[in-house]
Amino acid sequence: MRHLLDSTDLTTGEIEQIILRALDIIAHPEQYAEACKGKKLATLFYEPSTRTRLSFTAAMMELGGNVLGFSDARSSSVSKGETVADTVRVVSAFADIIAMRHYKEGAPRVASEFSRIPIINAGDGGHSHPTQTMTDLLTIRRELGRFDHLTVGLCGDLKYGRTVHSLIKAMRRYEGVRFVLIAPHELALPDYMKAELGDAYTEVSTLEEAMPLVDVLYMTRVQQERFADRDEYERLKDSFILDERLMTLAGPNMIVLHPLPRVNEITVGVDNDPRAAYFRQVENGKYIRKAIIYTLLSDDFLHASGPAHPYESGTTACHNDRCIATTEPIEQKHYTDHDGVRRCYYCDHML
Repeated sequence: MRHLLDSTDLTTGEIEQIILRALDIIAHPEQYAEACKGKKLATLFYEPSTRTRLSFTAAMMELGGNVLGFSDARSSSVSKGETVADTVRVVSAFADIIAMRHYKEGAPRVASEFSRIPIINAGDGGHSHPTQTMTDLLTIRRELGRFDHLTVGLCGDLKYGRTVHSLIKAMRRYEGVRFVLIAPHELALPDYMKAELGDAYTEVSTLEEAMPLVDVLYMTRVQQERFADRDEYERLKDSFILDERLMTLAGPNMIVLHPLPRVNEITVGVDNDPRAAYFRQVENGKYIRKAIIYTLLSDDFLHASGPAHPYESGTTACHNDRCIATTEPIEQKHYTDHDGVRRCYYCDHML
């Protein structure tokens, strides 16, 4: 059984296959109008989402399939204390594929261990968001024509930003890609993510420094829902704001991406700049999710072996309070990274 829990669940060849499928869907939508006829997608969204949930819904409907599920966990049996494992066991009997968003890191991976149907991670806490990454990759391909030898600027909340973490994992596999990290100290990229980059990154303290360097500027909002301290959020929320003046410092072919929603980190004056690609990025999200659903439900992909993610069972508990392993009765698992550090199998935090 294949799932999409993290961008590393796909080889670069499989990423290319899905992107080519999305491009074919864009060119020939009528050929896919009944591709998933008779199939059902369950959307299990344990935290609020508008565009991701609607994007999945539109994607499945345009493939001729149906959609069921919940958009608020309070309206489901989760409010009665039902575990992710039990919810997925039940929903597996009603649907053919599941898209899950959860506030706990690693929840979709737990779901995959108990599901009889493919699981798509639609975002788990501050951990991973692979379908957003695939959206980003399709946008970069359509805008710039390649993934290799690019400099990607990542700005804003790099600590909790799951879209940032997923994009790094995907882009670092392509030749000649470098990253420019732009964040306040309190929201800097976690050390375990920096370790994945090796020496392929630079940290700067202002957008002015970054603008002339980057081919892709990936803006993110400072996420209030990830902060326990409201005062800290208020202090950091306006750390970096992209405006028309800053856009004059960038190259003519640079593009600006944003996973949305934005608050005020990109001024509305930037929207009319042809290099502002974030609303085109939203539409690409529907196309790539159509391609992902189509691919995951195809027999040749569903039963093919993907990249290995070996783990070991153990008694060492994860102490990341945002990890699903701290709240659900599941087996503790870990893996050893390339530096010999033991990390939680579900949330990747150091044990």
